[in-house]
Amino acid sequence: MNRRLFIVTAAAGAAELARAQRPGNAAVAVPDVIKNLKPMLDGVQPITGAERAARIEKARRLMRDNKIGAILCQTGSSLYYYTGVRPGSATSPNTWVLPAKGDPASFEPEDGAPPYQRIAQFLKSAAVTTVGIEERTPFSVLDGLRKELPAAEFVSADPVTVGCRVIKSPAEIALLQRANDITIAAYKAAFQTLREGMTQGELSANIAAAYRALGVQGDAMAIFGKYTAFPHGSIQPQQLREGDMVLIDDGCSVEGYQSDITRTTVFGKPTRRQTEIWNLERKAQDAALAAAKPGAACESVDAAARKVITDAGFGPAYKVPGLPHRTGHGIGLDGHEWTNLVKGNRTQLQPGMCFSDEPTIAIYGEFGVRLEDCMHITESGARMFTKQSPAIDDPFG
Repeated sequence: MNRRLFIVTAAAGAAELARAQRPGNAAVAVPDVIKNLKPMLDGVQPITGAERAARIEKARRLMRDNKIGAILCQTGSSLYYYTGVRPGSATSPNTWVLPAKGDPASFEPEDGAPPYQRIAQFLKSAAVTTVGIEERTPFSVLDGLRKELPAAEFVSADPVTVGCRVIKSPAEIALLQRANDITIAAYKAAFQTLREGMTQGELSANIAAAYRALGVQGDAMAIFGKYTAFPHGSIQPQQLREGDMVLIDDGCSVEGYQSDITRTTVFGKPTRRQTEIWNLERKAQDAALAAAKPGAACESVDAAARKVITDAGFGPAYKVPGLPHRTGHGIGLDGHEWTNLVKGNRTQLQPGMCFSDEPTIAIYGEFGVRLEDCMHITESGARMFTKQSPAIDDPFG
């Protein structure tokens, strides 16, 4: 990805794009509908120490099952998942190692040098010969440890970290629910500020201001007209005009747990073509929701949504005009987590898994429509965290 040119090729870049869209340092008046919002964090229950301890014990069971002697995490969401220490905080360690037996250990650089030797000594003392490396660990860390422990085997920690994180507890579901509720409240307020001539940066700024008023930090990508066909937007200057499609996408964080919602509407009266494509997109989203049952393969959910779109003459497969990306991704402490609703992924859905449901119809040169709500798998099927959009001119119901 060329960050200088802001060529955004991943959904994680939506937040970066939203930041790029914001007006410069000029003072921007916050509309009254946003200033009047109140924080929505009353009653939020953080993850308890007991639950984090249970996560560590589950990780150890998975280590034993996969013959991994220890896992290594750098500062990030997996470390926060197990320890509750927020990334970037004063108490956040540089490296955290959890052995299958014995106490975990934290390591900080000394005099700016990575703590490879001390980590290696710890692993030797714990008789660890197979080390699981968490997926976000820099290669430099792995390379340094290989030199310190040439006889050790280094493997992916995914069977442990993903094995734990992919199934959400009731407490995690509750935090995800609150993040989604707040996002809808922010979007509702921001949509009331739409006006002729508004730039995409102004709309993004209004959404960010709404999040702050609601007590959280969040971003949103905003795109208008023909640029809504690009799944991750465009930094081309845009001004809202009568009849333009309007698409906003992103979310906020509550106790680290993320929301990810997209709403697409039209500014003014929709055309027949806009309404037909919007309705087709909603039908595809419904098909994915209906297919997301315990025991179903992840790829079958993608196939269900994609069939609706290809049966209408788009595609086929991932071609445009049509649906150019996966139907959904996992979500939790990261906006994009394992596992994905995409062709080739035969992972079976289980209760507690959480995903976005976001088939997209992209028609370059014309417009695009994406409806995105997040869902969690229950014993009886998938359940949305938020109410789906009922109509192109009624994004919230």
